[in-house]
Amino acid sequence: MKVVVVESPAKAKTINKYLGSDYKVLASFGHVRDLPPKDGSVRPDEDFAMTWDAEGRGAKQIKEIASAAAGADMLLLATDPDREGEAISWHLREELRGKKSLAKLPMARVAFNEITKKAVLDAIANPREIDQELVDAYLARRALDYLVGFTLSPILWRKMPGSRSAGRVQSVALRIVCEREAEIEAFKAREYWTIEAVFTGPDGQSFAARLTHLNGKKLDKFDIADEAAAKAAVAAVQAGAPFKVAAVERKSVRRNPSPPFITSTLQQEASRKLGFGAAHTMKIAQRLYEGIELDGETVGLITYMRTDGVNLSQEAVVAGRKLIGEQYGQKYLPASPRIYKSAAKNAQEAHEAIRPTDLFRRPEQVRKYLRDEEAKLYDLIWKRTLASQMESAELDQVAIDIVSADGRQTLRTTGSIITFDGFLTLYQEDHDDPTEDDDSAKRLPNLKQGDAVTSQDVKPEQHFTQPPPRYSEASLIKRLEELGIGRPSTYTSILQTLEDRAYVKIEKKRLIPEDRGRLVTTFLTNFFDRYVQYGFTADLETKLDDISGGRARWKDVLAEFWNDFAHLHQDESESDGKLPSMQEAVAFLDKGIGTRSVVIDVLNDSLAPHFFPDLGNGKSPRACPACGSGELGIKLAKNGAFIGCNNYPECKYTKPLAVQTEEEIAAGSAGPVELGKDPAGKSITLRKGPYGFYVQLGEAEEGEKPKRVSLTRDLDPNAVSLEIAEKLLSLPRVVGHHPETQKPIMAGIGRFGPYLNHDGKFKSIPKDDDVLSIGMNRAVELLSQESKGRGGRQAAPGKEIGKHPTSGDVVTLHEGRYGPYVKMGAINATLPKSIEPGAVTLDEALQLIAAREAAGGGKGKKKAAPKAAAKKTAAKKTAKKPAAADADDGEAKPAKKVATKTAAKKTAKKAVKKAAKKAS
Repeated sequence: MKVVVVESPAKAKTINKYLGSDYKVLASFGHVRDLPPKDGSVRPDEDFAMTWDAEGRGAKQIKEIASAAAGADMLLLATDPDREGEAISWHLREELRGKKSLAKLPMARVAFNEITKKAVLDAIANPREIDQELVDAYLARRALDYLVGFTLSPILWRKMPGSRSAGRVQSVALRIVCEREAEIEAFKAREYWTIEAVFTGPDGQSFAARLTHLNGKKLDKFDIADEAAAKAAVAAVQAGAPFKVAAVERKSVRRNPSPPFITSTLQQEASRKLGFGAAHTMKIAQRLYEGIELDGETVGLITYMRTDGVNLSQEAVVAGRKLIGEQYGQKYLPASPRIYKSAAKNAQEAHEAIRPTDLFRRPEQVRKYLRDEEAKLYDLIWKRTLASQMESAELDQVAIDIVSADGRQTLRTTGSIITFDGFLTLYQEDHDDPTEDDDSAKRLPNLKQGDAVTSQDVKPEQHFTQPPPRYSEASLIKRLEELGIGRPSTYTSILQTLEDRAYVKIEKKRLIPEDRGRLVTTFLTNFFDRYVQYGFTADLETKLDDISGGRARWKDVLAEFWNDFAHLHQDESESDGKLPSMQEAVAFLDKGIGTRSVVIDVLNDSLAPHFFPDLGNGKSPRACPACGSGELGIKLAKNGAFIGCNNYPECKYTKPLAVQTEEEIAAGSAGPVELGKDPAGKSITLRKGPYGFYVQLGEAEEGEKPKRVSLTRDLDPNAVSLEIAEKLLSLPRVVGHHPETQKPIMAGIGRFGPYLNHDGKFKSIPKDDDVLSIGMNRAVELLSQESKGRGGRQAAPGKEIGKHPTSGDVVTLHEGRYGPYVKMGAINATLPKSIEPGAVTLDEALQLIAAREAAGGGKGKKKAAPKAAAKKTAAKKTAKKPAAADADDGEAKPAKKVATKTAAKKTAKKAVKKAAKKAS
């Protein structure tokens, strides 16, 4: 028996059917091991030694594969046909060879670009060795991402508290988005006018023409700058009758079809035509690649979807040309096949473009087997592939000049006529930001030189120049590809990381940088500019490609990078010529940047136009609204950045880090709004913080924080009066004493909203009840209700996805407090953002549940509480433990500060006792 390892269980099931009982096909569930998220996983000072760990699901899969391989004749590693797939096979081989029982087991690599019976059987019949050059490129990339992430991020946290992290490629993508936003903010609209006249030709057909020459002078875009000039131009045109045709220019042009899809162009076109996000597109494409059941056989519908090669196999070209001839006729078939070459110098031309595995499997034939989104994406891929082999479209472009009787005013109209549609009969590519002057479809009358035309109407039209558009996911991917940054397998993770870290937000399908993202980009471009430059990152990607092509050694590339990076802020005289460790590099870089005040000065200088824009009202945008004499600036605290007055501590004015509009300033929302004073004479103010509006009693005194209470979600800040504020500040309040226990029932507002507390038992107050006025009867009623699920709510039964193939346990989909999740038995697994809840498959759900179970998830699996001494030791280790890194971009993440339930309850009980004592 032979054991075959693929990446996903869906693929394993299909391939097992192709191979029969002599083979056992297992899934690795992607990577089985990775660099541990701790210091020392990559050691530059030890010739870039790397430590790998297989934990959780990875360890479980290795154990299962090793068990199956123990009695096998051969192990075939059939992971995906790209660099990541090669790396996964290498990891598996290294892990399994480390086991004595498997040390002599024959192992080989097989790869197929599509999941069809023929492709799989051909691959199995032609095994090969693992491509070590591809593995070396992976090792270099992974080490680079780790080194950058684990070096930059601690410095970032130290110099700018509250920041998230920095990654090698993600930081460059963020810079692109932030620089575009800065262009938009700096943009000044400029007014200009155009003059358009409607004419009628000899045949009675009307057409429009635009003024190009006025008083004998050719017009530039801004020559008609205002309404007065526009009216004068209109008068000149109206006085120019009669008009005639001065010239007719005709030329024939050919428009060629676009190449078949690669990863980036598929993501771009799916965004424009179908409205799919990049991650969602790849998820649907994955399902089409892994296959569906057609006529009793599971078959993959498209080839592998992570590729940057635009070429098609000879088999696909022959099939495409045959189909074009049969379905559209010979005139749509070029004399010879179209051969495409990628414009990117680092494209992996050995990889095919994304295409249907069988072009004769038409979209209308498979639609009934597919979900709606799958059918739409398959239709897009099928049409693009077939159109790429069709004849060019032919168009007649026409330009007609109309002149006044004195020859001083000239107007021009342009248009085009499709004389042969060619590939356009099947497919036309969309554009992300089409121009407003697209005249390609305008139909013009058949005019000739000297023909008289009659003026019907002359109209001026006002315009304003527009700023460059914000990036969409599609246009950012296109830009990254143009710059040579990132690879097919990384585009989705780059975008997802930017959103997950709250560096950007997506509004109306456009990427808008958050202020946190602007701060990080400003820090990196000022102190690590070379390493977030587009050219540097692209050159580094080229060097990684050189490694995969055997033209460079991976450790040489790493040594060159690390030596420059680690000594960035260090004089050559200080260097001893040796490669520093990561700890030494962090120390060098941190020292070179200087104090936090240096960073604050840089942030204020660079971001003043953003946070303190000139509103054109003659006032200083940085003037403090509280004291009048101070100047506002960016400040840094342990929880992040904020805006404060430089007259601190005399002036304690602060506001969240956000751009301030003139309306906000006029409305007084820039600072605290005084509602009145309490009986003791302390000021009661309404304020807005990073987590919303709250009321505050007095100011900080001698290091003690003033009392603050958040507004409930249903309470409009504009409706908060002094009376309401005093009631909020009186919380938690005693509602009364429980009739059975005689213990007080308290009402308050906590981290998760309004609550009741009685004898240590907490109960959320529903949104229809008011924490300020809830009475005893209602409080007792709520406390008597059984808590069913989180927040005392009955968990919905959930939508059934399917059953576990072995145990038969039902797998269901639920909507929880923290988002959608899947459930099997006692195990809940949260759905990642990349998976649409309505489209989650049974295989995906089982993968998530398996990962959760391997990580120790599930009810009833409580760990024993550690002893006090152990807790102290663990706390010390946690304080020293470096941040974890994301596998996709080597990005380090700060350790989370977790408030335990015990601590929360102690705090609440203290508040209850204090309020009860006060009430009694």
